[in-house]
Amino acid sequence: MKSVLIIDDDPLIRKTLSGHLSKQGFEVHQAEDGEEGIRTFGEVGPDIVLLDVRLPGLDGIEVLRQIRDMRKRTYVLMMTAYDDMKTTVEAIKLGAFEYLVKPLNTIDLDLTVAKALQVDALEQKVSYLVEERQKEYTIDNIIGRSPQMREVFKLIGSVANTRTNVLIQGESGTGKELVAKAIHYNSPYRDEPFIVINCSAISDTLLESELFGHAKGAFTDAVTETKGKFEIAGRGTLFLDEIGDVSPNLQSKLLRVIETRDFMKVGGEKVLKTEARIIAATNHDLKTLIAKGQFREDLFYRLKVVEIFLPPLRERKEDIPDLVAYLLEKINRELRRNVRKVPPEVMALLQEMPWRGNVRELENALTRAVILAKGDVILREYLPVEPAEKKLFPGELVPLREVERNYIQHVLDAARGSKTRASQILQISRPTLDKKIKEYRLRVNPPGA
Repeated sequence: MKSVLIIDDDPLIRKTLSGHLSKQGFEVHQAEDGEEGIRTFGEVGPDIVLLDVRLPGLDGIEVLRQIRDMRKRTYVLMMTAYDDMKTTVEAIKLGAFEYLVKPLNTIDLDLTVAKALQVDALEQKVSYLVEERQKEYTIDNIIGRSPQMREVFKLIGSVANTRTNVLIQGESGTGKELVAKAIHYNSPYRDEPFIVINCSAISDTLLESELFGHAKGAFTDAVTETKGKFEIAGRGTLFLDEIGDVSPNLQSKLLRVIETRDFMKVGGEKVLKTEARIIAATNHDLKTLIAKGQFREDLFYRLKVVEIFLPPLRERKEDIPDLVAYLLEKINRELRRNVRKVPPEVMALLQEMPWRGNVRELENALTRAVILAKGDVILREYLPVEPAEKKLFPGELVPLREVERNYIQHVLDAARGSKTRASQILQISRPTLDKKIKEYRLRVNPPGA
């Protein structure tokens, strides 16, 4: 039952409001002055307060101030017989939900109370969703007991409370973004934005605009000024995924931002400051790219103040049972199923599979198994088990170009035409895949589709 506290020195008004609100199903409490109102508020913690502005002793504005200090999320409806602009402004500034003029119209009162309860329900829902969202990225949700993962946990814990730049390295599907989010959401800046930019999915020109924003008229389509991700991130985190695909020109601009903490919009003249923490990730070996002259060594060392390496799943097979249990819980919740049993021989098979796509591939395989399951048990036939013997190369010797063309076509067919999935399997960027499709004149839709 929702509760209401009426604070008014007029006994007739208290009696009238109490009778009306009780009939509406509220638990009603009363107080005849400010001191009693504050004391009663502390004892009962009402959902809504009806507060008269003019009270003996402490006036309504001071009572409002003390109530808001005690509990921020309280809906206070101020009441007065005097339509005083100055008092109205002061009350709203202090957090009053609404200002009602006496004599109160019961219809207006009911509508205002209903509105306050609707806002309260919405705020509770939003708070719950935010809390649940943050729970997804706690260290508890990065699964693993292996020595390699224990080292990852230690590094997350060490770096979370700092503003240090972090470089996360590992194969596709190992959970680099999840680690970045764990760092952010376990930091003092968890309420600031966490912004993701996939550097391989955006062209060089657009990426610069995405990062720094652009001034009006900076290029043909720049009809308005826009904020870049560095500006939007504030004191939060900017996660630069696939940093190894950034062009040398943009690498130098990123280096300058990291060194000076300032930047200019594309086509702009004003220098802007940034406090965002940078977490970069890549599935490339950056040292190899440095040796080839494709990545700046000075940028590499600026990014890897702390370096976290995520091992591939095939190197931490002892973590697979825990991962399976966690992923099945997540998949069942999302699909509203109850497939949770994994026979020992199936678990042994899961631990022996190569998982070239790492945790992402394992999750996809388990999702497929849950969808196909007739009961509550994961069976071998539900898993995408490859034949024991598979010829990697054709019998005849052919040019490398033909091998590449045939294999990309094979992956596209297996991915049922999904370029996103195909690029993940091939471990190449989407623009690179599009280029290969055009170059080799490949078929995107599988045969018979």
